[in-house]
Amino acid sequence: MNDTPQPRSRLSQVAVGLREFYSGPYRRTFARARQDEDDLFMVIVMAEALGVPNPVSYYTVELLPVVYEQFHDWHRRMGLDRSPLDHFSCC
Repeated sequence: MNDTPQPRSRLSQVAVGLREFYSGPYRRTFARARQDEDDLFMVIVMAEALGVPNPVSYYTVELLPVVYEQFHDWHRRMGLDRSPLDHFSCC
């Protein structure tokens, strides 16, 4: 029946507020950096299909089903109107 907030919840609210205060202005920069990392990852995984020799293709072939879902957005961001792969058409 006590209406005062618990110290732990107040501390977590302060932590959330401070995190928002410090990372808020850089949210766009963080999102762009993450997008660049995701694009590089996509190139590494799709390198063999794009015709670039990939020494780790044995390991990246397992990631292809996960990457295919994001392939359309990726090739549009890279400035390609159509899929660069002959055997995979997403548009």
